[in-house]
Amino acid sequence: MPKITPFLWFDGRAAEAAKFYTSVFKNSAIVSISPMSAVFRLAGQKFIALNGGPQFKFTEAISFLVSCETQKEIDYFWAKLSAGGKKGSCGWLKDKFGVSWQVVPPVLGDLLNDDDDAKSDRVMKAMFKMSKLDIKKLKAAARPPK
Repeated sequence: MPKITPFLWFDGRAAEAAKFYTSVFKNSAIVSISPMSAVFRLAGQKFIALNGGPQFKFTEAISFLVSCETQKEIDYFWAKLSAGGKKGSCGWLKDKFGVSWQVVPPVLGDLLNDDDDAKSDRVMKAMFKMSKLDIKKLKAAARPPK
């Protein structure tokens, strides 16, 4: 049982957020909704959303990383989570509630942490040119130039 539960502060939109997020992720469900909060699970992880008011806003200082094995997964989560929000760079986006997400393939970490510094540098430069990450282009950047 996880000892840490993300607790998100919304300005009157906790139930709407819970319904949105559970529609995007598999193995997800709303546990409860009240006028003050919503409890839900995303991919098995418990979240609590509070209708706390307008005092606090989300920033990029906190984000959720969605690990995507395939380009199809990246495309799906990118489209769903960015709808009504703002697409950023390097796989980052803000959803319609202002929550930041990173939609990233695990292979990116492997490519960026390669022992070959030149390879890592090529991959990083390619990534900096992208909004939504493209696995084929990242892997192509890892290959030495001809």
